Amino acid sequence: MTAPTPAGLPRTVLRLHRPALLIWILFVAGMCGWLVWLTEVTAKERGPQGLPCLGACGQSTVLIGFATELEWACTLIGYCFVGVAAFAGGALIGRELESGTAQLAWTQGVTPVRWLAAKLALPAAALTVGGTVLVLVFRWASSAHRTQDWTSASVFAARGPLVVAYALCALAVGTLAALLLGRALAALGTAAGAMWLFNSVLTYYRPYLWPTDTRTGPHAFDLPDGVWLVNEGSDVHGRFAAYHPASHYWPLHLTETAIVLTVAVLAVLCSFRVLKGRLTSPA
Repeated sequence: MTAPTPAGLPRTVLRLHRPALLIWILFVAGMCGWLVWLTEVTAKERGPQGLPCLGACGQSTVLIGFATELEWACTLIGYCFVGVAAFAGGALIGRELESGTAQLAWTQGVTPVRWLAAKLALPAAALTVGGTVLVLVFRWASSAHRTQDWTSASVFAARGPLVVAYALCALAVGTLAALLLGRALAALGTAAGAMWLFNSVLTYYRPYLWPTDTRTGPHAFDLPDGVWLVNEGSDVHGRFAAYHPASHYWPLHLTETAIVLTVAVLAVLCSFRVLKGRLTSPA
């Protein structure tokens, strides 16, 4: 068992977690390739269920097949944070605490704070770069034919920095779980479950993160296309509907992004505090 030196700590982190980095690179490259293929080939040449469009398929039919496959792609992009949380809780932190590698490094000139900072900084950089590439390619693909419903949970996240925010939050939560539990398998499951629950709660309350527009009338009415209907009904004044127009996408998206990043920062601060507590606690 060898321990990293202070000067070689970033290189050691890269060497230890090279397989995870390669998997992330392959995932980003594979998703980008899939999105390019869907946009440049599927949407132009194939109909629903992947059947060739030989003149009998109309443009709307072709776009139905394209939209369905694009939804699958953005689901993988939007929920990749679960894998990030599992990696952070299991391989990144939990396994080294459980095996004693981290404790050995702390006796070889690497301070615990620096060790944890390197463990967080390098994966965070990779997640930020890869997540940004995925968002940019997805926005290009979805804008090519404009078939996606922006209110869909996965599409909502994949169109902006929320993807990166959830990945960074998953990294922080996984780290905190590993430091609290000290066991790789337990931290892996706890971190993945906690992030899934956190995302589910925010998805449920998402339409309430920004004030809605309200329309009233004495009789039934139709709302414009592309709106997110939050509530509708009748009262003594007639019909009413509370909804988000498409222009509310960015206020909603950025508000949720700020919440997720705030939780990530709090998790990181708690991780350093828990690490200091582990050092001062009696063996």
